[in-house]
Amino acid sequence: MTKREDNEFLRSAHPVEPAVRAQILEELRAIEARHEVTVLFACESGSRGWGFASPDSDYDVRFIYVHRLPWYLTVAPGRDVIELPISVPSVGAPPLDINGWELRKALGLMRESNPTLLEWLRSPIVYREEAGAMARFRTLAEAVYTRPRAWHHYRSMAKKNFREHLQGEAVRFKKYLYVLRPLLAARWIAARDGVPPMRFAELAQQVLDARADAALIAEIDALLEVKMRAGEAATSPRWPGIHAFIEAELASPADAPPPAPFRDGAGALDAFLRDTVLRFGAPAQEKEEGAA
Repeated sequence: MTKREDNEFLRSAHPVEPAVRAQILEELRAIEARHEVTVLFACESGSRGWGFASPDSDYDVRFIYVHRLPWYLTVAPGRDVIELPISVPSVGAPPLDINGWELRKALGLMRESNPTLLEWLRSPIVYREEAGAMARFRTLAEAVYTRPRAWHHYRSMAKKNFREHLQGEAVRFKKYLYVLRPLLAARWIAARDGVPPMRFAELAQQVLDARADAALIAEIDALLEVKMRAGEAATSPRWPGIHAFIEAELASPADAPPPAPFRDGAGALDAFLRDTVLRFGAPAQEKEEGAA
């Protein structure tokens, strides 16, 4: 079911079936046992997190994890991602797409103001979270964030998606949103400090003007209504108002935020990595002795 919040002008929904949530939590526990890791954070990314999932949209589960201490003490670096084969939780249910980043990898991406990682931290659907560690993680993310890097990422994403997916007369519904969202995020970053919201409806609410952009908003909401009822592969003829807005936005002079002072943050990130590995990465016996 789609809905609008009282203060929003675009519909939004973040559906997670209780049975699927339970299976996701079980999969995360199995990952911890199989790979000898601790999951620090797990959330929903993609269209469910953004708020415009189709009935058959995948569950895009993303997580951050820490290995046991010996993993960090080898000459050759180990693999820093865990990716599960896409699976179907039950007959007729959308697939589960579950993968995660090791903590050191995540911190390296944080240092680069990686927008994907920052979106995870703002997901409206959180499955697991080590509250203390992630509160510190979020503080570090804010401290090392630089607007120009994020802005260029979103502008480049919008241009690439427009070039690759919106040139034909028939367009998949979701591809419009895959261009609109980064365009609005780039506009948000150009005008404000901090990280843009993950939820599409909230982002649009803060970037578009309810009066000046009323026709565009109505067309986007109509697109959302159809997209959230149709399958992922559904197409339609071009949406003229949305298409014109995208073309004008991409053709306008780049309104990049000013260069930011260099904020390395390496010392703070290293300290967090060491503390977190020592806290969560100790062998089970040492943890029990420390607790005693």
